Amino acid sequence: MSIFLRNWTRLPMLPTEVVECPYCGESIDLIIDDSVEHQRYVEDCSVCCRPLNIDVSVGDSSEIRVICTTDNEA
Repeated sequence: MSIFLRNWTRLPMLPTEVVECPYCGESIDLIIDDSVEHQRYVEDCSVCCRPLNIDVSVGDSSEIRVICTTDNEA
């Protein structure tokens, strides 16, 4: 009988932010990559599947600001 052990490295957890979908009004959890100072991307709402424009900024003291808009608002 052989036993194999792995040396697991614990990775730091990425922060999450809760935003409200501008289409359906449901709360959505977003995982934020806080190693990037500013980022923009499109992510589909996990409830209504409509595209959300996500704008993330990470400040000097690691505060995170997330703005979630529709295509009409962008």
